[in-house]
Amino acid sequence: MQLSLTESFFKFLEWAYNDQNDSFVKRWRTQRFRSFLDCVNPPKSAKILDLGGSSYIWELMEHNFQVTIVNLPNNEEQFEANCDRYTYVEGDATDLRQLFADQSFDVIFSNSVIEHVGDEGKQAAFAAEVQRLGKAYWIQTPSDRFPLEVHTGMLFYWQLPKFVQQRLKKSWRKKNPNWAAMVEGTRVLSRRKMRQLFPDAEIFSEQKLGFEKSYAAYRSF
Repeated sequence: MQLSLTESFFKFLEWAYNDQNDSFVKRWRTQRFRSFLDCVNPPKSAKILDLGGSSYIWELMEHNFQVTIVNLPNNEEQFEANCDRYTYVEGDATDLRQLFADQSFDVIFSNSVIEHVGDEGKQAAFAAEVQRLGKAYWIQTPSDRFPLEVHTGMLFYWQLPKFVQQRLKKSWRKKNPNWAAMVEGTRVLSRRKMRQLFPDAEIFSEQKLGFEKSYAAYRSF
């Protein structure tokens, strides 16, 4: 039976994000990790707090960092095979005051998370925690100008008229409610918004295929 466009997209994602494959996603993320190291220049044994991440990106290159990974309760990333190499903590990245004191870490790291934390108020709270907790930081988020929207598999999704987006979401709710809920909870940030949230940051632009794939607000040592 012929796969639908949505099913084909899921099959593609399953292949692309399988770390056993030498896929372009793995290569791109390795390049992004190198950019993080070049821009932020963390000390060799830096204490790093990864907000909403997993061990995946930290396994891409050799390092001696002390990595603490924060995720919401019941997140599947808490039960990874390599958990002995990392410290896992349950918490809400928009408010970690009960867990960590000011400037507890050398670097705060986040890869494609800020667009998922909630509304503008939550995103502002996330940004405030980043700046409270670390001496340096790297906060990456997908660009709203890249042709292929990674969460939906649609071309130029964020440029579509609102009524078209609503029709697509209605269709997706019927086919895959959990995925639809993720899409509806995603709020991509413009470069201008990132500058507002991180006024002391520099902006790194990740270019792929001649387009801006993502950008990262960062403060180096």
